[in-house]
Amino acid sequence: MGEKLAVVGQGYVGLPLAMRAVEAGFDVVGIDVDEWRVKRLNVAESYVEDIGDEVLAAAVRSGRYLASTDYADAEAFDVCVITVPTPLREGAPDLRHIGSAGRSVAPLIRPGATVVLESTTYPGTTEEYLRPLLEEGSGLRTPEDFFLGYSPERIDPGNPHWRLENTPKVVSGIDEASLERVRAFYGLLVQPIVAVSSLQVAELCKLLENTFRHVNIALVNELSIFAQQLGIDVWEAIDAASTKPFGYMRFTPGPGVGGHCLPIDPSYLSWKVKRSLGHNFRFVELANDINDHMPDHVVNRLILALNQRCKPLRDSRILVLGLSYKANAGDCRESPAIEVARALRKLGAKVRAADPHIDDFLMPPGIEIVEPVARELAQADAVVILTDHDCFDYGLIQRSSTFVFDTRNRCSGPNVERL
Repeated sequence: MGEKLAVVGQGYVGLPLAMRAVEAGFDVVGIDVDEWRVKRLNVAESYVEDIGDEVLAAAVRSGRYLASTDYADAEAFDVCVITVPTPLREGAPDLRHIGSAGRSVAPLIRPGATVVLESTTYPGTTEEYLRPLLEEGSGLRTPEDFFLGYSPERIDPGNPHWRLENTPKVVSGIDEASLERVRAFYGLLVQPIVAVSSLQVAELCKLLENTFRHVNIALVNELSIFAQQLGIDVWEAIDAASTKPFGYMRFTPGPGVGGHCLPIDPSYLSWKVKRSLGHNFRFVELANDINDHMPDHVVNRLILALNQRCKPLRDSRILVLGLSYKANAGDCRESPAIEVARALRKLGAKVRAADPHIDDFLMPPGIEIVEPVARELAQADAVVILTDHDCFDYGLIQRSSTFVFDTRNRCSGPNVERL
């Protein structure tokens, strides 16, 4: 029998980790509070695009994977990894899911066990928040009795090249012994391993990665606004700048930012700086302001474009393409694309939407899901590309549509206007 691993949270982070661990010989219990998820997992029906049904079925057949809502099934674990969500609540970190997981895991901790947090959060969470919960609930102390570490998740859903097993894994521990235990565990699943000196460094690492993206997306979003007003093709400028082989990284504008990490993670960092140092993180706050207003900018651009074609937005038939922020996006109710669609309908437009990656129950009320076929495209007064899913036929979109407002630079032609 292999070592027993408990993975708390079976979403886009936890499920791939659980499957990789089964392949490596661990006996894995995947804990999730969602009964619907657990039922699907135990009959080998995956809801995570990166994990096919056949991979899940092999894990279930092996007898080394069990999904459960009951923490008791994780009793006597050797390693426990917590991968629960960390949303914002009224602008502040919401650690309820980490707290619930920590309190539930704590009574199961045995001397010599290892607990690792992967949830994205502010520096200090593992030691100052999770550690006391685990010690109080277990009656044990770390690092004397059990090992504690932090390792930021780096899952990019839908990325065919960079997957869990080949994406460098940052690891840390509350002391050197904990670091070695965490390093040894992940070393069986991922290569290469990148060890850092403290829990706080690892926690800050994740926030730095996503704050970098957030700020640079805000830069090109604001640049796109000014370039359009100056009569300059920002997309051509970006293409030209991207030919530079050093000192530049390509970012492109869009209707805003969305996802599990953006813009939540940078706000965690901003909150920590304000709370601990009394200073505002001005870059993050400015990026938030710019990116938060991009859905309104897209709507205003569309209104102007329709006016130039002698059409009011009210009662115009608008077909929006792509409401999830990317394929395998999970819960997309607050994606910028959905904000755009909701605003258009509120202003009186007749909005229809096409997106193969979004469930019906996530759609805003009054918006019909359709297929982007030639007839549907031709009947629309405007087709708005909000997320550039590869499954869309952009040639067909350009040919069949009267007018395309493209926020992703996928179409060209006299009937196309780009963000």
